[in-house]
Amino acid sequence: MHSPSPTTPQAGSRRRWYTHLYVQVIVAIAAGVALGHFAPQTGEAFKPLGDAFIKLVKMVIAPVIFLTIVTGIASMRDLRAVGRVAAKAFAYFLTFSTLALIIGMIIANVMRPGDGLNIDPSSLDAAAVASYSEKAHETSLVGFLTSMIPDTFLSSMTQGNILQVLVIAILFGVSLAGMGERGDKLLAILEDVSGVFFRLVSIVMKTAPIGAFGAMAFTIGKYGVGSLANLAELVALFYITSLLFVIVVLGTVARFAGFSIFALIRYLKEELLLVLGTSSSESALPSLIAKMEAAGCPKTIVGLVVPTGYSFNLDGTNIYMTLAALFIAQACGVDLTLGQQILLLAVAMLSSKGAAGVTGAGFITLAATLSIVPSVPVAGMALILGIDRFMSECRSLTNFVGNAVATVVVSRWEKSLDPAAFRAAIAKNGRAPADPDAAAAALTAAE
Repeated sequence: MHSPSPTTPQAGSRRRWYTHLYVQVIVAIAAGVALGHFAPQTGEAFKPLGDAFIKLVKMVIAPVIFLTIVTGIASMRDLRAVGRVAAKAFAYFLTFSTLALIIGMIIANVMRPGDGLNIDPSSLDAAAVASYSEKAHETSLVGFLTSMIPDTFLSSMTQGNILQVLVIAILFGVSLAGMGERGDKLLAILEDVSGVFFRLVSIVMKTAPIGAFGAMAFTIGKYGVGSLANLAELVALFYITSLLFVIVVLGTVARFAGFSIFALIRYLKEELLLVLGTSSSESALPSLIAKMEAAGCPKTIVGLVVPTGYSFNLDGTNIYMTLAALFIAQACGVDLTLGQQILLLAVAMLSSKGAAGVTGAGFITLAATLSIVPSVPVAGMALILGIDRFMSECRSLTNFVGNAVATVVVSRWEKSLDPAAFRAAIAKNGRAPADPDAAAAALTAAE
């Protein structure tokens, strides 16, 4: 079963330009920036709009992930195939997450954005980052592994922990697949319920411009565009590094997989604008699942790769981790040895897992990383506290594109991507058809 994209029209439909979600989100972001800049206090007051939209999306994320994974695994039936897909996905995640960390480290050492600041660590406001440091203690390896296990079956849904939902969904899907024909009736019911939730997602997404407006008005109103000035080099360096990672690294991967990274970005432009407006890749997760299915990626692969990628394939977060950590060290006059930097990279690789696209999660995992290297003061995070929100958008956008690429690549590896459906969806430039089979037939007729 291919779930329709919750944010896109049916194939062949004609819509006025101002009815497209991405146009509405662009207008909302621009309006939010203007309000936050010219009326900061008023802009800050609109924060509840952004928060409410994120809560609406989080409300449906857990059941959407659960139903997508369960129905995908159960319909596959061949559990060895499930294991093979998971192994390929994690091999991809490990490779490119590590590469992102290394690239961030190389750029920080070459460009050295923190040199010249000469910050005295004792002068920093440690209280400003105290809450992040406290949360960071919960991200140890043992704590991370045990936190994957929910207290009860239903608590994984109510607490909104993506990793716990993944564990429960995989176990439930494997169990349902093991029932054979006896599980067919339940599988059919779950597929129908899945359709209901994607319809619900479609309704929620109609409020996306309101959420983007509120989030952007608050960000600019509270921190101001001028807050970027004193740390503009670090922000610019992070954005440029992430952009090059997407274009060069992911672009090369896409080319070897037989598609253009720019075509994929155009296809996902509505979701990317939503991520930009809300600073959270979670806000577009349900839509990404639907669009990847509409583009010919099998439901089984989409259901495994996309949700797990949100916890284990965080390219943007990884670039940020090493770049920000070395910036703080350089700003405080701490000269890290190669061994210390490698330790920093290894810790960042572990602590970044589980930062599933939530605004501020990257800052918390940065605190966890710095706490392992005593020579770098955790209080140094106060230097970038004011601009972290601006870098959050870039982290989320890079993570989002990375997971979309991973889904297509793993589908290619499995030789299960429908090329005709993929070409048809990409050719629609973001207006993916609900039925890839119909799209493929239309493309064949057009040719």
